[in-house]
Amino acid sequence: MRPGRKRELVAETCDEWNLSIRRACRVLEFDTSTYHYKSRRRDQAGIEARIKEICAYTGPLRIPARARNAHARGLEHNMKRTYRIYRDLGLQLRNKTPKRRVKAKLREGREEAVGPNDVWAMDFVHDQLATGKKIRVLTVVDTFSRYVPVLDPRFSYRAEDMVRALEQVCPKIGYPKTIRVDQGSEFVSRDLDLWAYAKGVTLDFSRPGKPTDNAYIEAFNGRFRAECLNAHWFLTLADAAEKLEDWRRYYNEVRPHGAIGHKAPISLLNLDGAASPPS
Repeated sequence: MRPGRKRELVAETCDEWNLSIRRACRVLEFDTSTYHYKSRRRDQAGIEARIKEICAYTGPLRIPARARNAHARGLEHNMKRTYRIYRDLGLQLRNKTPKRRVKAKLREGREEAVGPNDVWAMDFVHDQLATGKKIRVLTVVDTFSRYVPVLDPRFSYRAEDMVRALEQVCPKIGYPKTIRVDQGSEFVSRDLDLWAYAKGVTLDFSRPGKPTDNAYIEAFNGRFRAECLNAHWFLTLADAAEKLEDWRRYYNEVRPHGAIGHKAPISLLNLDGAASPPS
């Protein structure tokens, strides 16, 4: 409770119960010296008026700087008091919210995939070996057929590693028209951008903090972790690569997927003319 309110309660208690101030302060656990304290603060109406006058032609953000040179502007007070009054008057400007990138604007007319290799989705999943050493797995899924062309584990991933992994599979099954990715450092790299430009692939970036912009890969990553990563121990990186490849083949060629009529993803994959990049 603020001292002013306690002082009022002491006065009310003295009047109502006919008590002395000392007795009332003791009952309310309020120090008598605080009750009798008289503020010696000087009237600040003048400095408030002067601050408002400065704000009228210099703008609110200039007041802290003016406070450092108070005497030059006619403010006969120290910087801390000047800034405190300036803040109490509500003249300070709030921090501006940073502008979002152009890629973060709401998308209109985002087309869904109508055939194989129309849209791929790509992301990373983290796991670790039995020794505790961490690995990263590049995951890629075709949003139309749900076919998984790449599951590539490495200890660390650079942009050129990602391009190399894509080049190993695209000549076999075809180049995608669009790849949806988040704004991770590997995905916004120059290497991936040059590869996409050379192959005629569009990189579709998610908005920051919006994983639902790439919901297909998020759903696949959850299924991949539950059915594969959580079900196996990986002794070495080579062991992880072998087990992930076995699961990828099972997922593509055997496992039925409810979103595509309980068919295996490979049944919707068209391998004719796969080696050509999209025009």
